[in-house]
Amino acid sequence: MSGKISYGNISPKDLESLKNSLKKIPYIKEILKSFKSKDIDFVESKLKTFENAIESLEKHIVENAPILTKDGNYIKPTANEELAKLKDIEENSKTYIENIEVIEKEKTGIKTLKIKYNKVFGYFIEITKSYQDQVPLHYTRKQTVANAERYITDELKEFEEKVLTAKEKSMAIENEIFNQLKEYLKKYIEEFQKCSMVLSKIDVLLSFSLVAKENGYTRPTITENEEILIVGGRHPIVEKLQNKESFISNDTQINTSDTRTIILTGPNMAGKSTYMRQIALVTFLAHIGCYVPAKEATVPICDRIFTRIGASDNLIFNQSTFMVEMVEVSSILHTATKNSLIILDEVGRGTSTMDGLSIAFAVTKYITEKIGAKTIFATHFHELTDLE
Repeated sequence: MSGKISYGNISPKDLESLKNSLKKIPYIKEILKSFKSKDIDFVESKLKTFENAIESLEKHIVENAPILTKDGNYIKPTANEELAKLKDIEENSKTYIENIEVIEKEKTGIKTLKIKYNKVFGYFIEITKSYQDQVPLHYTRKQTVANAERYITDELKEFEEKVLTAKEKSMAIENEIFNQLKEYLKKYIEEFQKCSMVLSKIDVLLSFSLVAKENGYTRPTITENEEILIVGGRHPIVEKLQNKESFISNDTQINTSDTRTIILTGPNMAGKSTYMRQIALVTFLAHIGCYVPAKEATVPICDRIFTRIGASDNLIFNQSTFMVEMVEVSSILHTATKNSLIILDEVGRGTSTMDGLSIAFAVTKYITEKIGAKTIFATHFHELTDLE
C-alpha cells in the first residue's frame, strides 16, 4: 500500500483495505498490552494508531469501493457539498422531472401535459393539439408531431443542462478529492512502513506460537559449545504429510569428540535424507527463534548450514549432474568453518564406482580433519564406514 501511495497508483479499493487494516491496530495493541514480555511491550509501543488517516479515509472513501476510478462513485457525496448536489441530481432526476410535470399541469390546467426525453431533443414538454389554446406564452415550440406539439422552457433547459453535465462534473470533483487524499497520505508512508515491519514481527511470533502449540514443539536450548543433541526429533513437514503417529521420532548426537562426522548408510527409501534434513531444519528453526519438533533439543550456534542434496544438471552452462555436484561440494569445502553444519547426500554419484568412492573418501576426510564442521554424510558406499 505504501508503495502504491508513493507511486500514485493506489486504487479506491486499496484505500478501503488500508482503512480496514489501520482500524485493526488499536485492537491489536489492546491484546498485546495483556502480555508481560518486555519484547512484546516494546513491539506494542512501536505500533501507531493513525486516527487522523482513518478519519480522512472514513470521510471520503465509500464502502465496497470500486477498483477503477473511471466510472466514479468512490467518494462519499457527504465529503463535498457540490458533489452532494450533483449526486442528488444524478440519482433523483426522474423525481425532479415528475415534480416539474405536476407543477406545470397545475399551472396550465392541461391534463395531458407530459415531460419526455429523447437523445435528439433532450427534455421537452409534450401537449396534445386539443389543448393548444391553453399553452402559456413562455413555452417555446420545439417540434410538431402527429397529434401533439413539443415545447421547451427556460426552467427545463436549465435542469437539462444540470442533468447532462452532473456525471461529468461529479467525476471531476471525485478525481480532485482522490488526488488530494493520495497526496495527504504520502506523509504517512514512512510510518506505514514501520508499522508494517512491527505487524510482520507480530505475525511471525504468532505463527511460531501456533505451529509450536498445534504440533507439540519444544523450546530448544541454544549453547556456545559444539554439541547438537536432539531427543525424539521429527521432520516438521514429513510428519504433517503422513499421519503423525506413523512418523517414528529419533535421536541425534553430534559432538566434538567421537561423532563430529556421521556416516549414514542404508538402502533407498530408508529415511536417510529425511533424517539429515530433519536435523538441519531443527537447527534452523532454533536459530530463527522458533520452538522445534522434538522432546528435547540442544543446538549450538552455527554460522551456516550447507547442503548437497538431490540430482540436477545445468546443461545451458555445460554442467552435467556430476559437475553441478562437484561445484557445490567445492564451494562447501572452501567456505565451511568448524561452526558450520554440513549435510551431504550421495556425493560421488555420476562417475565410476571407484572414482565416486575415492571422492567420497577424500571429501569426508578433508571435512573431518581440516574443517572440523559438524557433518552428516549419507551414502550407499558402505566402505566409508572404514573411516571411523
